Amino acid sequence: MIQVTRTYAAVPTDDWSAGVHRVLKDAGVRMVGVVPDAGLARLITFCEADRSMRLVRLTTEEEGVGLLAGAWLGNQRGVLLMQSSGTGNCVNMLSIATACRFPVVMLVTMRGEPGESNPAQVPMGSATQAVLEAMGVRVSRASSAAAVPTLVAAALDRAYDTESPEAVLVAQHVLGFKAFK
Repeated sequence: MIQVTRTYAAVPTDDWSAGVHRVLKDAGVRMVGVVPDAGLARLITFCEADRSMRLVRLTTEEEGVGLLAGAWLGNQRGVLLMQSSGTGNCVNMLSIATACRFPVVMLVTMRGEPGESNPAQVPMGSATQAVLEAMGVRVSRASSAAAVPTLVAAALDRAYDTESPEAVLVAQHVLGFKAFK
């Protein structure tokens, strides 16, 4: 099991992306799987520029679960960054994470919440938390920018201490709403 001393630097509460990057770095995260998303763009940029992290662009979200399994087997920590519409793609792979007891940490930007203008985002956005919990994932929800880094730090600690899946959902109002036409 990887041992990391948990000291998380204080970060400005108005920049959750910088705060999460600092938390990931302090927690020893080296592998970052991502399906690009506008809500994660700033965090992706921070991770991509960090020479201690390897950013892997995925074609679909379930690949990220396999990526994190490989990272864990290779004695590295990883995280999966994705949008809520991709959580449904991960269901089968999350069952493997639970059965094989390896940590999966997901940071999920929400879509489909009240104020959403794209009707295609509503079904999975409405079901994300329930779907993840049904698969044995512990879910936390960040309803403010200030809460995101703290919840990510706690999820990393729990996932790696218990070798289990964790997800932090970032509320859509924290990210802002996209226009759909």
